[in-house]
Amino acid sequence: MEEMLEKRFYMVAKTFQGLEEVLALEIRELGVQDIQILIRAVRFEGYLKTLYAANYRLRTALKVLVEVDAFTAKNDFDLYNGIQKIDWTRYLEPSMSIAVECVLSSDYFSHSQFIAQRTKDAVVDQFRDRFRKRPNVDRENPDLRISLHIQDAKVNVLLDSSGASLHKRGYRSALHMAPVNEVLAAGLLMLAGWKGKGNLVDPMCGSGTFLIEGALIAYQIPPGMFRKSFGFERWMNYDEDLFTDVAESCDENGAFNHKIIGSDKSGKSLLLARDGLHRAFLDKKVELVQSPIEEFVPPTGGGIAIMNPPYNERLKIGNLTGLYRTIGDRLKQHYSGYQAWIFSGNPDAMKAVGLHPTKRIPLLNGSIECSFRRYDVYAGSRKVKYQTRNNSSR
Repeated sequence: MEEMLEKRFYMVAKTFQGLEEVLALEIRELGVQDIQILIRAVRFEGYLKTLYAANYRLRTALKVLVEVDAFTAKNDFDLYNGIQKIDWTRYLEPSMSIAVECVLSSDYFSHSQFIAQRTKDAVVDQFRDRFRKRPNVDRENPDLRISLHIQDAKVNVLLDSSGASLHKRGYRSALHMAPVNEVLAAGLLMLAGWKGKGNLVDPMCGSGTFLIEGALIAYQIPPGMFRKSFGFERWMNYDEDLFTDVAESCDENGAFNHKIIGSDKSGKSLLLARDGLHRAFLDKKVELVQSPIEEFVPPTGGGIAIMNPPYNERLKIGNLTGLYRTIGDRLKQHYSGYQAWIFSGNPDAMKAVGLHPTKRIPLLNGSIECSFRRYDVYAGSRKVKYQTRNNSSR
């Protein structure tokens, strides 16, 4: 691993489907030119410094993996031999622990757990044959996490430099579950064009994920700032001074002269939002109001309004339709000058908004097919009536 400090090598940053272009733009901002957009991932070339910066600064990456080798395998014998040919002493010592995960799309292999086991056997057997000692397996907190991506007969072997998924920023309590993943929230904000150039409003903020991620962008605070650790910190070639330089070079707390405000009718949700803001040192930079969307009025001056209203089956369709109709009414009446963005997985309920979307972006929230829609809200009733009539005629 020592040569990684001076040599260029290939990395793959994983993300959600639909955020690949946003992630590629982020990677370019790291000074990287050689970029290849894949499905739910972006491949790029860089140095060890690039690897550290990618983990620390990328808002829309879930993982950053380092390419180690690629070979062809059509059975477990080929797989075992291919893994054995890699010199694992470059990445591991016998005292270290490993874990193996597999992403599988192949007619030659059908069980990812079996592949992970065979890969582990090949690595462990190499150390046992050479040193009569072997690395241990630790699935939860390994020193080195090996990631296999198998497409048909092609096996790509990568090392996971991130450790825990990068959506785990470090500002949430351990038991907290947000309805929108932090990486997805940051991606939605960036798709909406949020750069801290106006007000940011979430009138149904829940636990505040959009507000926190939006504030991190506005104040140019890197998302990795609150993480306790990254996977690469346990690698044999970890350069603490280099990582410190990367972290200290980030331009934190950029100038922001507008408002970031969230509202929700649930006091319990706002407690979670306040806790997250406090942990991210943003509690004095973001305003929270306990109010239902029917009563909340955003600040004047325009900006971006973003929301993720309920769209699952826990609410009756009648109530859900009424909620979305209320959202549309509030946008028409009080959000003049705003770009309003709604992220939802219920297309029928979205029709009740009563405004014509100027943009629709298909995305996934977990396994749920969702749509991210933009509504431009103009002053004056004539425009609104035209939009409403145009929408109803479709």
